[in-house]
Amino acid sequence: MTNRRKFIAQAAALAGAFSASSLFNQVHATDFSRAAGRISGLSPAQAAEDEDFWMTIQQAYTVSPEIINLNNGGVSPSPRVVQQAVARYNDLANEGPSYFMWRILDEGREPLRQKLADLAGANPEEIAVNRNSTEALNTMIYGIPLKAGDEVIGTKQDYPHMIQAYNKRAIRDGIVYKQLSFDFPIENDEQIVKAYADAITPKTKLIHVTHMINWVGQIMPVKKISDMAHERGIEVLCDGAHSFGLMDFKIPDLHCDYFGTSLHKFLSAPIGSGMLWMRRELIPKVWPMVCGDKPNDPDIRKFEDLGTRSFPIEQGIGEAINFHEGIGPKRKEERIRYLKNYWASKVKDIPKVRLHTSLKSEYSCAICGVSIDGMTPGELDSELFSKHKIHTVGIVWENISCVRVTPHVYTRPKDLDLLVSAIEQIAAKAKPQGSK
Repeated sequence: MTNRRKFIAQAAALAGAFSASSLFNQVHATDFSRAAGRISGLSPAQAAEDEDFWMTIQQAYTVSPEIINLNNGGVSPSPRVVQQAVARYNDLANEGPSYFMWRILDEGREPLRQKLADLAGANPEEIAVNRNSTEALNTMIYGIPLKAGDEVIGTKQDYPHMIQAYNKRAIRDGIVYKQLSFDFPIENDEQIVKAYADAITPKTKLIHVTHMINWVGQIMPVKKISDMAHERGIEVLCDGAHSFGLMDFKIPDLHCDYFGTSLHKFLSAPIGSGMLWMRRELIPKVWPMVCGDKPNDPDIRKFEDLGTRSFPIEQGIGEAINFHEGIGPKRKEERIRYLKNYWASKVKDIPKVRLHTSLKSEYSCAICGVSIDGMTPGELDSELFSKHKIHTVGIVWENISCVRVTPHVYTRPKDLDLLVSAIEQIAAKAKPQGSK
């Protein structure tokens, strides 16, 4: 009887997120469906303000009541069912790692690939599962065939790991890495597109664009940049670390050629999960960063040949997608945008307070930068936490100097009211620059 119960438990675990017996269906599906039914007549923007609906979502998280976490742009917590899925698969793997990992859990990557492809609106043969956006994007940055003299255009406001990768290729291969610089916020797509276009020369082969600038949340016009670049025979690599799982879009609709993202940000997948996408016809020419006995293989799986890694984390991604879809992608986007505007609109007119992010929906969603005259980002970040237990992050990068604030679906308006009150108090006592 004991063995039979154990077998049944293992079978249920293996069915996982890709079946009717998923943890999400067991724990949340009924409550989420009932809550959604109550707001079925509301648009996503209207539903964003229905606190009864969002209370159902908030209760699915295990966030600490000791702090107010507003740095979800760095990494987001997973809901309880995702944590439980990872624990379940980890327990199973440790009953016999070599057998359960390589012969059982490894088989779960194909249904996961399909699930990610459905979410991305892509062909599953264009999706590779990996560990984060840095790994995904570096795979493409190092693997795209470029030779000495070929030019790549990026910006000084891109993520440092990508900037460092291009600088290494410049040292190793002699490519020319050119960086634009923008003063955000910018509420003019054509100004941004023109800056890229003006930097193009006959030697330009690739444009790197960050879909959502991680420092201040500026949404970049990826589709327009891609269309402009393609008219000139130039490929586009998109860093979607902060946009995927937050904004309701399909990757092919961006018209880019390559896309990498982290799944442990707004999708709330297990920490240490990411995804790579590229057009299928480009796969043969891009070399994998590690392993791979056939570097020019047209199979996207060559980018997953990493050796031993966490299969439980991979399989937990499926439950995160179930959770995401249970909320509704567009509802989720509008809720998080609403929360960002909720606090930002209340502080924007406070004396000495400055926002570094547009509040228009087409130019921002979750992330907003804020600063107070007379204080460094580190000082503001430190005071928010030490005096008010509000966790944010201070940003000093190139021409950007602010504190980044990023709510998520579990964030409550009353927590943001505390943020507003804290900023008001801190600004009131802040000394103007130059004063003693």
